[in-house]
Amino acid sequence: MSNAVFYVEYKLKKGASVPDFLLAAEKLNDEYMSQQKGYISWQQLVDGDTWADVLTFETMEDAENVENASPNDIAKKFYSYINLNSCKQHFYSIERSYKQ
Repeated sequence: MSNAVFYVEYKLKKGASVPDFLLAAEKLNDEYMSQQKGYISWQQLVDGDTWADVLTFETMEDAENVENASPNDIAKKFYSYINLNSCKQHFYSIERSYKQ
């Protein structure tokens, strides 16, 4: 079975502090995401004012379970920096991966 990726593209709210946002993301990763079944990694990407999260899980079921879980206080703090109307998300199965 191939790994799965949960991809989310978004913009931060106007006036949001990027350093504070990144601290909230780190806390969410360290205290919640990293403890979820099947979690492998989380990469945060940025291009100008567009951000993207690339979360990799062992299975599609693991990725969907995390997405469908009710947000806890740590997740709510992370989401408080994001313009939720700008979010675009998609699940992908990893067909092939190339590494050096």
